[in-house]
Amino acid sequence: MPAEALCSREEGILSGELPPRKPGLEFQPPKRRAPFFACFAGGSRQIPAVDENPRLIAEVLPTHTPELFQVAVRRAAALLRAGEVVALPTETVYGLAASALDPRAVERIFQVKRRPAHNPIIVHVASLDMAKRCVANWPALARKLAKAFWPGPLTLVLPRAKEIPGIITAGGLTVGVRWPSHPFIQAVIRECGFPLAAPSANPSNRVSPTLAEHVQKSLGDKIRLIVDGGQAQVGLESTVLDITVRPPRLLRPGMIDEQTLLALTGELVLGASESPELLRSPGLLRKHYAPKAKLVVWSWRDEAELKMRSAECGVRSSRVHIVAHTNIPASVEFGRVSVIPHDAAAFARAIYAVLHQCDEAGAELIVVEAVPDAPAWRPIADRLRRAAA
Repeated sequence: MPAEALCSREEGILSGELPPRKPGLEFQPPKRRAPFFACFAGGSRQIPAVDENPRLIAEVLPTHTPELFQVAVRRAAALLRAGEVVALPTETVYGLAASALDPRAVERIFQVKRRPAHNPIIVHVASLDMAKRCVANWPALARKLAKAFWPGPLTLVLPRAKEIPGIITAGGLTVGVRWPSHPFIQAVIRECGFPLAAPSANPSNRVSPTLAEHVQKSLGDKIRLIVDGGQAQVGLESTVLDITVRPPRLLRPGMIDEQTLLALTGELVLGASESPELLRSPGLLRKHYAPKAKLVVWSWRDEAELKMRSAECGVRSSRVHIVAHTNIPASVEFGRVSVIPHDAAAFARAIYAVLHQCDEAGAELIVVEAVPDAPAWRPIADRLRRAAA
């Protein structure tokens, strides 16, 4: 490294704008990289995976006092300005963030997550002005929806601005934009002055993280910083609404449900088109949000039926974990019985953490009690269906 660059970097470390470089990271021999093939609209290309033998250990910064909050904001912003990716809390789930205006930084997200390149990423903003700069036009319906639900767990799909790199949109002409309500990611975006691309901070297709420790266990050796902002208060990914079409199309259900949206849109189509040429939203892959263990969604009349059905799966009862909200088994034969309240908001807030716990405890089969067929429960049913695919 040239002396001028080294001096510049050391000044940045002392000022707190750049993190110190870990000993032993310089001049390492090349490591074997696992190939990672991904598809864009224009064909296939290969995004190299991150090193199989990484040497990073993520720093975890707390935010529970005003002073710690500001230190974490400055640290995260410095890394993001330098093209790094960092894990940040949002009200939905923890996100793996990078500058939405830097294609190479966004590519790092795909590498760390091993995310297929045809799966687009949502752009996060901290003001209406910033949202408008990310899109080619801002229709009256966008204004109405933003006024009603932002900041909050609603993503609007709109025509993308030229400044938004194609890697974020999987080569498509639309982009999902959201103004999150969590104060920490808002503060970081304002500090940076640019929007952030931020999918969930977990390996692709796995259970999303709702605690900093979930990120640490899955990605802690692949990124430099995890900011601990406490438990995610929504617990499921945002509602995604495509308003480039008429009637508007609900691409991904979330805790802002269709009945609530209909009050403003007047009409609504549910679900993505049958065979879209391009995905306009994350969360549309058949398998997603999955724990390591096999997950099934069942209803059962009584405990005897539950035992019989789980035995038919060929898994030892001690490796069967039950997640229930109404018909709660009393047997100690199961490896674990987790009870979540029969309330959609409480269930959404807890389900991912419970699935992480089941994996940590060595479950081979996770049996989740089927949820009601009602609008408030549909986002939960969607996540469970994809987790079980």
